[in-house]
Amino acid sequence: MNKIETLCLLCSRPLQSAFSWKILLTKQFQPTICDRCSARFEYSPTVSALYQYNDAMKDYLHQYKFLQDVALAKVFRQELHARLKHEKATIIPIPMHPLKQRERTFSHIEELLKAATIPFVQLLEKTTSETQSSKNREQRIQAALLFRLMTGAHVEHKEYLLFDDIKTTGTTLRHATEILMNAGAKNVKSFTLING
Repeated sequence: MNKIETLCLLCSRPLQSAFSWKILLTKQFQPTICDRCSARFEYSPTVSALYQYNDAMKDYLHQYKFLQDVALAKVFRQELHARLKHEKATIIPIPMHPLKQRERTFSHIEELLKAATIPFVQLLEKTTSETQSSKNREQRIQAALLFRLMTGAHVEHKEYLLFDDIKTTGTTLRHATEILMNAGAKNVKSFTLING
């Protein structure tokens, strides 16, 4: 067994991790953050999210999404993989508007799933470049539909799971659910990294 020294992606403290066959055979990912940073995140009491929104998560989202630190997609990969690896529903990440994605250089939702090796399909496209985070609660609830089906997308009569980074009012997930249900989905549920 070899020791590999890497640094915590959040605080840069050295991480001592042992590389072994067990890690390879059981689909364990190498740790990317230290125990001290990990302890700052608070698990969600709901089954529809992994974590609660708190100061540690606020810092994480700022660094990951707005400072474009794509390496941080790996921080929660073990937990996401464990939660979604046996999911029977087709997973659909909430899309970004193309202008926002070009500005940010990557789709933060898709990168979370890729880091966790979770397969997904994209059936939706965002119709507005406005972000929900720029609106207050009332504006979010009253927003016009945010999505449409992608050209050529076919929604089958089966179950889908929408995946997003954070749920605050639920407007984004509600709009995406409405589009899929109107297009013929059997059922649409949702799961988020964070419950806001």
